[in-house]
Amino acid sequence: MEKRHKPDWLKTKLPGGEGYRQVRQIVEGNNLHTICSSGRCPNIGECWSAGTATFMILGELCTRSCKFCATLTGKPLPPDPAEPGKVASSIQMMQLKHAVITSVDRDDLPDGGAAHWARTIESVKRVNPGITLEVLIPDFDGKRELISIVAAAQPEVISHNIETVERLTPLVRSRAKYRTSLEVVRIVGELGRVSKSGIMVGLGETPEEVLQCMDDLREVGCEILTIGQYLQPTSKHLVVAEYITPAQFIQYREEGYRRGFKVVESGPLVRSSYQAHKHLTDRLSHENR
Repeated sequence: MEKRHKPDWLKTKLPGGEGYRQVRQIVEGNNLHTICSSGRCPNIGECWSAGTATFMILGELCTRSCKFCATLTGKPLPPDPAEPGKVASSIQMMQLKHAVITSVDRDDLPDGGAAHWARTIESVKRVNPGITLEVLIPDFDGKRELISIVAAAQPEVISHNIETVERLTPLVRSRAKYRTSLEVVRIVGELGRVSKSGIMVGLGETPEEVLQCMDDLREVGCEILTIGQYLQPTSKHLVVAEYITPAQFIQYREEGYRRGFKVVESGPLVRSSYQAHKHLTDRLSHENR
């Protein structure tokens, strides 16, 4: 497939500024990983300049090799026991009131990294009283007992991305299954946490398939939805099938609200953790109406 040129609405400014440099210094000084850099996020300049970052725990090597993701694949090292403290102190240095944490998949660990997840959340909350947390978790193969370990640490939002429509899932994701991801979202809600998920568009899906994905997520109780444009991170990854127009993203947002999502963030540069603090605030406002 021929590579498509990015339209004007996907062009972003190069990262820079004092805020950006401070966040970079804190991240690199603590030997931390972020999905902002590992995932080649187009919003890194905006978010780091505003003093926010999405921390990635359990190392930088993922045990899966999804065809959309820029995160490195390989045999990971054992979890760093000092990492929870490093993340907590970095968040304190940034003076964040809301933080987002994600991780690579760790299928090599018996618990998929769930206990390390819990220790990280507990450490962040202990060092940063009053902070709210969103955690973007892997699927843990849909095992309720593992998801429960993360939920018991009481992050305010638990997000798990379904990534794409059901038809394209085997092409896009290496091990994860569409129905397993739906079950993860269902379990999150049943455990009393705010549930969130996200999808990429521009991979060859139809609008009807996107709407069906929305219906599937609502059926399992998903409250917050993000929709963004897939961007090919390297020549080895899936080629963009289509650049979705801003007008289509607006239509998707309207359809999402029509279906009952409490918060819908839909736009070309939207990523799951983009404006995450606003998602929680908007969800709470919806609850109080």
